[in-house]
Amino acid sequence: MRCVGTTSRGIRTGVIKNGDDLEDVVVNSVIRASKEENFEIRDRDIIAITEAVVSISYGNYVSVDDIASDIRNKYPDGKVGLIFPILSRNRFSMILKGIARGSKKIYMMLSYPSDEVGNHLFSEELLFEHDINPYSDCFGIDTYDKYFRKYKHQFTGVNYVDVYSDICNKEDCEIEFIFSNNPKDIFKYTKNVLACDIHTRERTKKLLKDADIILGLDDIMTESINGSGCNPKYGLLGSNKSTDERLKLFPKEGDKLVHDIQKRMFEETGKHVEVMVYGDGAFKDPVGKIWELADPVVSPFYTEGLEGTPNEIKLKYISDNDLDNLRGEELNRAMKEEIKKKDSNLVGQNKSLGTTPRRITDLVGSLCDLTSGSGDKGTPVVYVQGYFDNYADE
Repeated sequence: MRCVGTTSRGIRTGVIKNGDDLEDVVVNSVIRASKEENFEIRDRDIIAITEAVVSISYGNYVSVDDIASDIRNKYPDGKVGLIFPILSRNRFSMILKGIARGSKKIYMMLSYPSDEVGNHLFSEELLFEHDINPYSDCFGIDTYDKYFRKYKHQFTGVNYVDVYSDICNKEDCEIEFIFSNNPKDIFKYTKNVLACDIHTRERTKKLLKDADIILGLDDIMTESINGSGCNPKYGLLGSNKSTDERLKLFPKEGDKLVHDIQKRMFEETGKHVEVMVYGDGAFKDPVGKIWELADPVVSPFYTEGLEGTPNEIKLKYISDNDLDNLRGEELNRAMKEEIKKKDSNLVGQNKSLGTTPRRITDLVGSLCDLTSGSGDKGTPVVYVQGYFDNYADE
């Protein structure tokens, strides 16, 4: 029996810049790491590449002026209602800067007490203290100033109302805040709406179908402006700050990349590996209550072997029930037989209770995001082995 199950290794590649041959960098880095660290390349291993270096190597950037130009074209009267933006200097501040530069007035509706990924405007306890109902109450800046002004974000230490006000003021754009969890409340101010939420954007657009203009961030920068980057599918979703005047977009190229790397690895090693591009992991911080996934998806590109969801039995359940009378090596042998004879689809069966009903790309992408981190580890490639193994594999 193998003594090790799934392993995840961060692979150092060196700093990747625009124009670098990412296929060559990834393949050479993985093979070099396998030789130096003495691990074997195996069939069904997984190579995962962070989305950031994909966009960087392909030069998928836009400027604040590009965003402003697109906003002027799509909201020609200069007034726009922004629905449910997340609270983030990295993710939204530069987008807001572009929108403000292309607008005369912004009506910003913030969900409360937190945004959709868990960043808090203020503590939930304050709602009870001041008898505010988040399911029905809509209020403006005066109520916010009276009850919530002193609250600062737990980790960043900033007040996002102040941050977003300052951005708009510097662009000579008027901003008015509305605090509500009902998107239709924006109609009290304007019927030109831009949905800035990520995972709930389709619901928001549907609820606001009576707007004169209803677009989402996924509809902005879907085409190149003056030679800029773009993302036809996700627009500005998944973008983040590059410089004070430039954003890196979520990658639009990647399908050819993952398949080319898969082919090249087979040519170099004779092994069939799976390859994926990953961004944010799909997990939630239990302390700060922040859901990490600010990208539109965990993995925008992956090879076919990563399709689907796990089909696993729960060892603890089988051991405590079907094999309760066995111990030691007899139990181990019987458990392996249970795994070998399991159905191809365990959905709804008790023996799969407690297993994780999530897509493989979301699970592996989360593992890779935790492995590579978001700071200075210098491992934009992650090599995962044994993910598709189980206890019955010798």
